[in-house]
Amino acid sequence: MRFWKRWLVLCLSVVLAFSLTACGDGSSADDSSLAAIKKRGKLVVGVKYDTNLFGYKDPADGQVKGFEIDLMREFAKRLLGDEKKVEFKEVTSKTRIKMLQSGDVDVIAATMTITDKRKKQVDFSRVYFMAGQSLLVPTNSPITGLKSLNGKVVATAKGATSGRNLEKLAPGVKIKEYENYADAFTALKSGQADAVTTDDSILMGMQQQDPTHFKLVGGQFTQEPYGMAVKKGNKDLLKALNDFLNDIMKDGTYQKLYQKWFKKDPPANIPADAVQKAP
Repeated sequence: MRFWKRWLVLCLSVVLAFSLTACGDGSSADDSSLAAIKKRGKLVVGVKYDTNLFGYKDPADGQVKGFEIDLMREFAKRLLGDEKKVEFKEVTSKTRIKMLQSGDVDVIAATMTITDKRKKQVDFSRVYFMAGQSLLVPTNSPITGLKSLNGKVVATAKGATSGRNLEKLAPGVKIKEYENYADAFTALKSGQADAVTTDDSILMGMQQQDPTHFKLVGGQFTQEPYGMAVKKGNKDLLKALNDFLNDIMKDGTYQKLYQKWFKKDPPANIPADAVQKAP
């Protein structure tokens, strides 16, 4: 009897020790609180790998580059003292919220439009970029805007709001969704689609890859304010992000990075809070 009691006590002690060790480790991947990030010494950010100018994995050197990449390096520098203390993980329009909620990433910085529906799933930072939905077509295309889309095949990415918006604005359009924008652009180049639709800022990045053969048409037919996202209720990290964005907009860092990637000055008055204006 005494043997079994001693064995039971030993087993309970092992289980308790393991539990305390696990609970005491603030570096667990699914803890994205500000305190845990500082203790871990690394920020994990979900970014696009297929969106030129914002987040694009350069095949020449395997590095992810873009406006959002530079913003997050600067955030890591100010938060953790070193711009290298950030890890970038690929997300798509379809996977980014799931990866945030599962704890795979601390922050989403991936051309994510602030919408009322998404606000129920994540908490958004202030607006850091204002875009608008548009169309990318071959330079010899007869498409000039929404009125010339009847019967046309338009490509976009799964999980994006672009397809639903366009169906409301151009009822005769045929929407074809792809895993990401790189695949949508490939479909356009190969003739499987007549146009690509998403935010004009993303389309600009595609067009710059082959400016001779592609052009933007149709102007902006929605308003797309981008925000960075954190888990619902992650107030400390959200405040840190907002303070960071406000600071860089005041000290000139934001303007410098904007000019680096878009070759022009940012808009004079970017609203702190906005929600997508769509049909």
